[in-house]
Amino acid sequence: MQIPPILEVGGILISSEILTEYFCCDYEKCKGICCVEGDAGAPVTMEEIAAIEESLDIVWPDLSASAQSVIDKQGVAYSDKDGDLVTSIVRGKDCVFTCYEDDNCLCALEKAFRNGQTTFCKPISCALYPIREKNFGNGLIGLNYNRWAVCKDAVEKGKALRLPVYQFLKEPLIRRFGQAWYEELCEVAEQLLSAENK
Repeated sequence: MQIPPILEVGGILISSEILTEYFCCDYEKCKGICCVEGDAGAPVTMEEIAAIEESLDIVWPDLSASAQSVIDKQGVAYSDKDGDLVTSIVRGKDCVFTCYEDDNCLCALEKAFRNGQTTFCKPISCALYPIREKNFGNGLIGLNYNRWAVCKDAVEKGKALRLPVYQFLKEPLIRRFGQAWYEELCEVAEQLLSAENK
């Protein structure tokens, strides 16, 4: 398998797949399965943990009894096997902030935010998926496109819409890196596409 080229945009290393692959969540088909699959919670920062703790009283009624019990015992986050901070999980997979509506998985944090009850939406790692951020230290950050079987419908929908990953994730990318950086990313994408079409 050929390794995709790595590009540099505003001091951030990015996999070219973020510009060339297609993606668009197909919630009607996946039902939010990314909140309940996997072997660890969502990566979080110390600042996000503080914001989540501030939102806890508001989202608490939406959480399952099992999730409430896990939070009571270990808090909203823990260190995974790699030593990274991640949201706490139930039964080894479900994020504690998963709530259900008509058999669909929802994020209790995002639900409260959308209802105007909190100012914190959800961890940026969730908002940026399928992009995964890697901190190499000394301020060096890398962004990779993460492939996951549960997102096959999102890939198909993205292809049908001709919607590249970076365009699908415009809002969270701007939230994380700023408007100017995103505009530079778009310019790099246009240059890459132009070069491929020559």
